[in-house]
Amino acid sequence: MKFVLAIALGGATGAVLRHLTAQFVQQTMPGDFPWGILAVNIIGCAIMGALVESFALAWSPSAAMRAFLTVGMLGALTTFSAFSVDVVLMIERGAWAIAGGYIVASVLLSVGAMLGAMAIVRGALA
Repeated sequence: MKFVLAIALGGATGAVLRHLTAQFVQQTMPGDFPWGILAVNIIGCAIMGALVESFALAWSPSAAMRAFLTVGMLGALTTFSAFSVDVVLMIERGAWAIAGGYIVASVLLSVGAMLGAMAIVRGALA
């Protein structure tokens, strides 16, 4: 239960940070490009990278603290950080083709799934 609560608290923290950061960045940048979400994804990935290396080389926090920071906070800040960790691990193992396939499949299938679901709902409600 401690583990689940750590994730929940981290998730709430990350979600609020995502909202505040994305909103701040979006308001300071020109145009309609989603600068805020791009910034959140980049920041989240940088933090995830720093944490993963810290865990491997210098810092051994409890499992609950790791879950709070990675699954909870960064997972809610940006799911792109979890995707990026998967890609980096594949690349580090030398599985470049699998990593490339995962990148392409993740982007195309995720965007395609959203477009498909939107079309289904529009059709059902039209």
